[in-house]
Amino acid sequence: MKKYLRYTIVKTVLACGIFTCAIACEPFVDVDPPQSQLPGITVFENADTAKAALANCYATLNSTVLLTGSIQGLSVTLGNYADELIPSGTNAGEQALYQNDLTAVNAGVASFWNNAYNLIYSLNAITEGVEISTGILPAEKQNLIGQAILIRSVVYFYLVNLFGDIPYTATTDYTINAKLSKRTVAEVLQQLENDFTAAYHYLPDEYSVTDRTIPNKSVAAAFLARLYLYMGKWDDARLRAGEIIGNSANYNLESDLDKVFLKESSSTLWQLSPFSEGQPTADAQSFIFTSGPPPARALDPELVHAFEEGDLRRKHWIGEVTDGASTWYHAYKYKQVVPQDVSAEYTIALRLEELYLIRAEARTMLGDIAGAQQDLNMIRQRAGLNDTEAMTTEGLLSAIGYESRFEFFTEQGHRWFDLKRTGLANGVLATVKPGWNETDILWPLPQNELLLNPSLLPQNPGY
Repeated sequence: MKKYLRYTIVKTVLACGIFTCAIACEPFVDVDPPQSQLPGITVFENADTAKAALANCYATLNSTVLLTGSIQGLSVTLGNYADELIPSGTNAGEQALYQNDLTAVNAGVASFWNNAYNLIYSLNAITEGVEISTGILPAEKQNLIGQAILIRSVVYFYLVNLFGDIPYTATTDYTINAKLSKRTVAEVLQQLENDFTAAYHYLPDEYSVTDRTIPNKSVAAAFLARLYLYMGKWDDARLRAGEIIGNSANYNLESDLDKVFLKESSSTLWQLSPFSEGQPTADAQSFIFTSGPPPARALDPELVHAFEEGDLRRKHWIGEVTDGASTWYHAYKYKQVVPQDVSAEYTIALRLEELYLIRAEARTMLGDIAGAQQDLNMIRQRAGLNDTEAMTTEGLLSAIGYESRFEFFTEQGHRWFDLKRTGLANGVLATVKPGWNETDILWPLPQNELLLNPSLLPQNPGY
């Protein structure tokens, strides 16, 4: 074992990857730790091996789980499920999403669930291993545990908003996990408030790396602001968003829209680097095409045509392809599509623009009309638009939703989650989506999970 610990960090990452792959083939609630798994107290005898295990978790987020820009991630999946994308290829999974024809035996749904819970298992293992380690300094322990808790909380946040009531666990104890029952959405959100708050206190004020790929305290504060918005805790959302907006030493809106998605962007709070330097983002590879008809998916023309006249985001963030007879559109936020010596872009998980819109909505709900207008106008002015004319609570909420749609299209499901949390999904999607039913507001729980663990019953309505 001592010989193993003398291996390089790369070897450690590979070992962690093998562990993740070993459990990814089976449902989380029916998985025993594989024999190849090294005990946490050994793996985490020093900070380097713990950092390597966490590095694998970040890589998993960016390659197969939720935040990836590939077909397995939220951006493509929920772009199809809402009203942002139209699939043009033969992928049955994308067609099912677009047609709102998900079932309890859908392979994509099962993949979302299993990949997410397997990552949660890995993060729980890291937390437990670091906590009992005698070879890691206290300050390093706090940072490592804070990162693991934050990533786990992000995964749970998306799961609860996709599936509704879900199981929650912070342990690797198989005897507990095999019999987990669901917790209500309210219970999970309250637990996430506690967890994000813990991460906030554990994480350092400053980034430990210059490229902002490892979260700091501000990232936890930003997720708290988003969580409070979803929970209707308006004053808490306002305060947390303001904490980040006021940190102008670290975060500022990029005046040039072509710089927003560069890896050096000053508006980025947290981003995920490609697997190897020089590679493009999965987002660029998923969305950009150069000839028509599109080989996989394209932006819904209704979205493109809905941009306000003069909106610079339409010019800078959307590409057009024509064959002379027809025109198709694609997201063009990330622009590097081929390998280079150095990656120009990383996948952005969180950026400052969201905090302005969170605070604008919170201020609106608190009756601060002028403050809400001020925040909203920061986004509109950067897009080359005039200040908002909205002056009422209803008008401002509508205007904020409008800006979010055009600011965050094809980014981690912002559009879908906004429609869902504001109660607008049925009214909007029923008129534009084939096969839409009111029960589509939640995804089905994977059937195999229900068979293995009846404690997860009942199935979500409509499935």
